[in-house]
Amino acid sequence: MRAVVFDVGNVLYHWDPAALYTKLIRDAGERAWFLEHVVTPEWHFQHDAGRPFAETSAELGALFPAHQHLINAWGPRFDETVVGPIDGMLELVNVLHDAGIALFAITNFSAEFWAPFRAKRSAVFDRFQDILVSGEERLVKPDPAIFALARSRFKLSANDSLFIDDRRENVSAAEKLGFLGHHFTSYAALAPVLRQFKLPYP
Repeated sequence: MRAVVFDVGNVLYHWDPAALYTKLIRDAGERAWFLEHVVTPEWHFQHDAGRPFAETSAELGALFPAHQHLINAWGPRFDETVVGPIDGMLELVNVLHDAGIALFAITNFSAEFWAPFRAKRSAVFDRFQDILVSGEERLVKPDPAIFALARSRFKLSANDSLFIDDRRENVSAAEKLGFLGHHFTSYAALAPVLRQFKLPYP
């Protein structure tokens, strides 16, 4: 096993849009409605695919004009939806790096939001040899094309790298392109897999 390829959101860092809107919408019922019907995962997925926030926020605001100010907060305050590292995972990154294992990432992430997110966490991401960001490439998981691009760019061969992602469909797509996959639920569940592949861990 030559390399480990990580997802970022909900593998290395918790991501929860409610963390931002708890600060902006006091009523729990109103907040739940807003998260379910306005700033939906489908709407945000456009950013991961490369669409500019200025376009998506204007379109969504036209549908929900009374909520335009809340929609507008999504972009400049996106980092407030990231609520800290997942237990054990940053320590794992450090141990793998220090052991000489090549580290990469494939993340569905807006190019606009990625730059400030990464800048605040450079101590972690500077340990990675390369990171493929969907919004920059305009390719999103689980499209096989993004995994083919990763194999080529990272110079990985079949079955020499472990891909870790919290979405089963992403893991399945990666496995079809020659990655060994793990559906991430927790560090505790990942540790036996690392041991199986003789990879070091904290």
